[in-house]
Amino acid sequence: MGLWRRRRNRATAETEPGTERARPQAPERDPEPGADPWQDWLSRSSGALAVRQCWADAAEQTARLGEDGYRERLGELLSRLSPRDFAALGLGCTRRIDRPCREPRTCAQDPVPPPAGERPVPREGPVAGACSGFWDCYTRFGVRAAFTADDRHRAVTVQGRWSGVMLWVDGIRVEAPNFLDDTGYWVDDRFYVTETAAPDDHPLQGHVGMGEIAVLSLVIHDVTTATTHIVDPEPHENWSCPVAVLRAGEWRLYPTLEAHDGDRPDRTLTLP
Repeated sequence: MGLWRRRRNRATAETEPGTERARPQAPERDPEPGADPWQDWLSRSSGALAVRQCWADAAEQTARLGEDGYRERLGELLSRLSPRDFAALGLGCTRRIDRPCREPRTCAQDPVPPPAGERPVPREGPVAGACSGFWDCYTRFGVRAAFTADDRHRAVTVQGRWSGVMLWVDGIRVEAPNFLDDTGYWVDDRFYVTETAAPDDHPLQGHVGMGEIAVLSLVIHDVTTATTHIVDPEPHENWSCPVAVLRAGEWRLYPTLEAHDGDRPDRTLTLP
């Protein structure tokens, strides 16, 4: 099966309907002319420097490892980085995906812990510590990274020419029978949820134009147990835009975002 595109962002789908997170904002400031504002951070980050070198040696490493072998190597290196590493490498962030970070004086600072008794929320700049999500809009690698709010866990995707999207969660390669989607979302800072094409023999499976897949399956990776669960729709379930929500230890699976908004799950289940 091929790739598909979203009609609406699922990254907030696990939030209860009608709730929104407050995002601090501040005026934009350009870095000093001619200076690399992240140079100090890069000089202390061996992981970011290793990725820079991997990019610089792309032609040589691709010739030696092959296209997918090189992307696997790149994904492994990216899976070791912090949010500030991604910002320093020039990837677009949650606030502005089409350009490098323009708030390094703020985003290079140590993250501010939440008040006592409160859970951290994903950062969206400019706030201390860099954003929690990053996008590569320019290279053939199509890198994306999504961190949990406390930065403890990360999901990284790299586009593959022949093998589709390659996904790592906390450095573990996550695979599925069909191509994976290149975006997903965190649930309870423990589960990373994304999608893959439902089996070819699903009665409702097919293409709906421009490479979009009609019916999708859910991929749920548990970082605590380092296990991946692939949940396929039943023959009568038309999961065109599925959403997974965890409540009181039970997963509620919705076929569409509209079903999620109306709290009309197709089914509930408990994963091992």
